[in-house]
Amino acid sequence: MSMLISDTILQAAHITEAELRQEIAILLFQQERLTLGQASRFAEMSQLQFQRLLGSRHIALHYDLAELQEDVKSLQEHGWQ
Repeated sequence: MSMLISDTILQAAHITEAELRQEIAILLFQQERLTLGQASRFAEMSQLQFQRLLGSRHIALHYDLAELQEDVKSLQEHGWQ
């Protein structure tokens, strides 16, 4: 599914498309609807960048076994052993 946000809305909110993606990713991560990996991909950031963004806002990481397994799978898919 794709969603189109008009430039008018972005301008009215004084936010860029990238910032909006980050805000949505943070919100969904805080609500535990997205894992750290999913949220960082949605925000189009590396996990480290996304973690730094969360840290700058004093948002705690919730990282469980399922997320670890997802990260290991992702690393394996990208050729890391």
